[in-house]
Order: sequence, then C-alpha cells, then structure tokens
Amino acid sequence: MWPAVFTALTLSASAQRHEWRAVGGSPDFMHHSPLRQITPRNVNNLKVAWTYDTGDASQGSEMQCNPIVIGGILYATTPKLRVIALDAATGALRWSFDPFDGAPERSKFRNRGLMYWQDPAGKDRRIFVGARHFLHALDALTGRPVVSFGTSGRIDLRENLGRPVEAISLALTSPGVIYKDTLITGFLTSEGLPAAPGDIRAYDVRTGAMRWAFHTIPRPGEFGYDTWPKDAWTYTGAANSWPGLALDERRGIVFVPTGSASYDFYGANRVGDNLFANCLIALKADSGERLWHFQFVRHDVWDRDLPSAPTLVTVRREGKSIDAVAQITKSGHVWVFERQTGKPLFPFEEREVPASEVDGEVLAKKQVLPLKPAPFSRQNFTEDMVTRRNPEAHRVVLERLRRVLSGGQFAPPSFQGTVVLPGFDGGGEWGGPAFDPESHLLYVNANEMPWILRIVPKPAAGASASGRTLYVRNCAGCHREDLLGSPPEFPPLKDIGGRRREPEIAAVVRNGAGRMPGFAHLGDPAINAMTRYLAKGENQVAVQSRADSPFDMKYTTDGYNKFLDPGGYPALTPPWGTLNAINLDTGEYSWRIPFGEFPELAEQGMTNTGSENYGGGAVTAGGLFFIGATNHDRKFRAFDKRTGKLLWETTLPASGNATPAVYEVNGRQFVVIGAGGGKSGAKSGGSYIAFALPR
Repeated sequence: MWPAVFTALTLSASAQRHEWRAVGGSPDFMHHSPLRQITPRNVNNLKVAWTYDTGDASQGSEMQCNPIVIGGILYATTPKLRVIALDAATGALRWSFDPFDGAPERSKFRNRGLMYWQDPAGKDRRIFVGARHFLHALDALTGRPVVSFGTSGRIDLRENLGRPVEAISLALTSPGVIYKDTLITGFLTSEGLPAAPGDIRAYDVRTGAMRWAFHTIPRPGEFGYDTWPKDAWTYTGAANSWPGLALDERRGIVFVPTGSASYDFYGANRVGDNLFANCLIALKADSGERLWHFQFVRHDVWDRDLPSAPTLVTVRREGKSIDAVAQITKSGHVWVFERQTGKPLFPFEEREVPASEVDGEVLAKKQVLPLKPAPFSRQNFTEDMVTRRNPEAHRVVLERLRRVLSGGQFAPPSFQGTVVLPGFDGGGEWGGPAFDPESHLLYVNANEMPWILRIVPKPAAGASASGRTLYVRNCAGCHREDLLGSPPEFPPLKDIGGRRREPEIAAVVRNGAGRMPGFAHLGDPAINAMTRYLAKGENQVAVQSRADSPFDMKYTTDGYNKFLDPGGYPALTPPWGTLNAINLDTGEYSWRIPFGEFPELAEQGMTNTGSENYGGGAVTAGGLFFIGATNHDRKFRAFDKRTGKLLWETTLPASGNATPAVYEVNGRQFVVIGAGGGKSGAKSGGSYIAFALPR
C-alpha cells in the first residue's frame, strides 16, 4: 500500500510543508520546519517513537546523514553507504541498496545526505546518492538502479575534468541540488597534490549527460585566470565545493562555497590570489554563468575552506525586506550578501597582513574580515586564555605557547609552528547554520579548538629514494612521520600490514581515496617501495624515483595537530564549544551559550565547558531549536529558540554528528537524528532514532 500513500502525499503542495525534502530541509538550506505540534510547553514529553539500527556500525565508522522525508518515506544512508528507505511513521525497512553490491569495503565512509527528484507528473521519482566517485540514480519506490541514467544507473564523476581518470581521486560526500531537471554538484578531493580541479558540474537528471561546467581554477581566457601562474590549471587542484550547495529556485541561482587550492599549506607553485578558491560564487543554475563572487581568503595557506553550504535568508533593512545569502566560515565569521548582486550587507575591512618567512611562499598583502557580526569563535590564542584546568596543565601549555607563533587570523605558517584559532575544523563546520524566518535569528554551533600548523622540509628528491623517504615526502603531512596519523581524519598507518594485504595497500597508494591523492605518477618501483615500508617496515631497497614536478613541493607540514593540554583537553580556557543566535537584521547576538561538556570533567564539578561538535541543528515554527552534534556527551537537545534555554535532552547510543530532520506523518510530528558517533575516538553507532509526543 505504501506507494499509493507516497503518490498522494508527494503530489500535495500542503503535504510538502510537512516534509523534509532536501538536506537542510529545503534547497535554501535554512534547516527550518514550519511544524508547530511540538512546542516549548510540551517538548519535555518527547519519547522515542521508533529506532532503526542499520547494523553497519564498526570501530571508527561515522554516519553524518541528514535524512530526507518525502511522501511518508524516510531516505538515508548507513555507515557502509547503503541507501535505506524506511516508513517514516514506524521505522520499518522498505528497501535497501548497496552501491558496492556486496563487495567488502574496509574504508571509512562519510555521506551527509541524498537528493530527490520527480517529474512533473509524479510518475518518475528518483533518489541520487554519491558513493566514492560514482553518482547513483535509484528508483525511489523500489531502490533499484535507474539503468537509463549514465551507465547502468550511475556516472563516474572523475570523467570530464580534463585530467586522466586513473589519476583522479575524489568522492561525493555532500549532496548537490536539483534545479528543474538539472542536478548540480561539487565533490571532495585531495588537499595535497596531485588533486582534481574542483569544477562545479551540472547533469541531466534523466540521462546523466553533463550539461555545463564551471572551472573554479580558470583556464586561459576565463575570468580569474590572471590570479594564478599561467599553467596552474593543468597541474594544481581542489578549489572544490565539498560541503554542499544552496539553490534559489525562483531566481534560478545556485550558490557555491569553495575551499582552498592544493596544496593546503604551502603555495609556492600557485602564486597569486587563486580565484575561485575560498569563494562564494553565484551561478545561473541553467547555464553555469557566473553572476557574482566574493573571495574570503586570498592565496589560502591555512585550510580556510568554506565549511558549509550557504543559507538563503530574508532580512530587514530600513523597513524593507531584502533577500540575502548568509555564509559562515571556519574562522568564526558570518558574512551576509544581497542575493542577486553580492553586495555585503554588513561592513568589512581590508587589512594588511604579515608576509611569510618560508622561502618560495608569496602571501597576499591584504585580507578581508567583516566588522559585523562579531566573530562567534575566539580569534587569537593569548596567554590570558591558557587553560586553568589544573596548575600543571597551565604550566605545560603556557611554555608551549611561548615557543610558537600566535598572531591571530592570517599569521603565516612557520617553521616554529603557528597557532590556528579557530582550528582546521572551525569555528563554523559542515553542519551549517539554521535560520528562523520569523525572528531572523541565525543559529550557529561552533568549535573553540586551537591547532598548531608547522612547516617542515621534505627529504631531498634525488635520483633514488628509499621506501621510508618516499613515504615521508608524500604521506607524512597527513599521516605523520611516525605513522600515527591524526585520527579520525587521517588514520594511523602503524602496523597497517596486519590489517590489510599488500595489494590493498598498493592500490590505495596508487589510486588514492577521497581526500587522499593517488601517487601513480611516481611509478611502480616507488609505489612498491612505499607499500613494503608500510606493510613490513622494509627500507633496504632504493628505487629510482620519477620526477613528479610540479607536484614536488619543497615543504610539507608535520601533521594535523590539535593544541591540547597534557590531559587531552583543549589548551585554552572554556568554552570549547558554543551555540549562538545572531540577529541578521542588526548583526547583534540574541544569545550565546556553552554547548556540550565532557562527562568525566562534569563528574569532577567542571561543567558547562562546551565541547567539539559536528552536525547542524533544526529550528521550528513551534519555537524550538533541535541539535545533537556534541562529540563527548552524546546528547540530543531541544532549546527555546528565543532565549537559548535548555528545555529537553536525551542521551543517544552514539553521538549525533548529523543534522536532524523534522517532519509530520498522519498528523504526528517527528524529529529524527542519526546516531553515528565515531569522531575523535568516540563510540561508533549506526542507528536512526525518531522522537515524537505520546499518542
């Protein structure tokens, strides 16, 4: 019977208001629901309505999906990237699709959501999902591949990027948007070299044929080409849009946030401002034509990717409503622009910034920062902010802080180490903000974690190199020279030979995976030497190393290092995570509270510290703001959206590092969240849990 219910609901415009039809609730990425059944007065009565355990959780796995709910059916992904369709009222499984067709997959996956499309008659309904470098089209009723799309139901996103397919490593982790019958998407690629160029591309939803592409690394004759070395478009990469897009359906404008160019931390081979890296770009959705852009960081060497899709908002100025777009940043800022022109709605300034002392590096002389709203994360780690958790922690952190450079935003990467605050994860992160169209409040959850960025030389490139030398030159910037990695983003490789066979290791070294580049350009002897070093620790046989210029950078980093105290807690005073409500009409904060805590510290009386948090929230017309996100306490919370007062909380089986969805089925309002955990060594999970008021 469920397809009949599906048809009735999807064809009803009023029913669509009760659904969660796209990641972020709608293509405008507002994270807003018009539902009012659950209110501040009754939210304390919320109970678990249903739970669905995917059975796919494993040590270190994550599940960051924001489900979509259409026609009484909930669509989501599992830690192993299966697509599932559940009855949204009961959690009963309707169908499941495995993009790997049963083949064992040993890697950790991330997926933040799906895309839905139906034809005007409602007869053809499709779910689109990314799995590694493939984009799959599924029949929404059955879960079967739509064989008329691409090749047997999928397209290879490595194609049509102007580089050899076998040399490209990328993954689709955040969904794109669909405008009429056009699917528009970015992707995740390597932050090192080689890396795919971050083209934004549009595809026919029926056939998979590519309709247009926007080159974020401009080619000869294109706008912005003169902000790069003349041949950079042939070898450099990234400037990609990995966190998702937002769409103004009425105007036909897609808003694209981009990240830094590769290599993230040293740019001697990409001298210039590097348009369209670190930009918000407004494109015509039907053609890819650029309408306007704004660059937040010129020649980025701090990994200042735009961390989330922008949010389409409406604000009031001088008694008039203005359609705008709001973009949060890793650096802890909110920028607001007129939607059609790109004119900033709050003042900003250009500041002269320090030059780099690292040879070959040419930083931009000036950078921009907004003057309003005030930053939602602290900007500079100073001695008065050193942790006071206990005297020993204070002493150790203070001594270390005095040995590194801490100069606030745009302090250049250095050989002694430079504090980056907010850190590489933000500040703002991929969960993104929520916007309440009634109050014009923007809700942003944020991190307050310093990191240390240290530049180190690579071993010299000679006519020959050992397996260890090749590893240090090409891999230690992420996985560290000691092979211990920087979990969970960059896993440890120590003793990997006991977990994977040599052919598996060699395949990843050669082809890459997601954010990791492939090193096929080094040649088989080098790949074999690195494989033997990783698998067995062998380092006796020297090999001829092929010249890998222009990928051969003189410097790398010593890894991704959080600045922690001796107990493993952030090196600065709390709050370590915050929840912020900002009035976009005025740029003033309505409220701001610490967000999350460490249970073991709370037991010692150190409460309300805030903690790292990943995943967004959802705001409702009923007066509530729902959010999981906090890494350590595994809480799912509801706040009064006007005041920030905590009204309800529950403990999840694993942390809810995902954005909740709010919907109504058969007159009953539900709030559902994925409890995937797995970040920062936390317990992993694989359950979707829906809450509702008792019947």
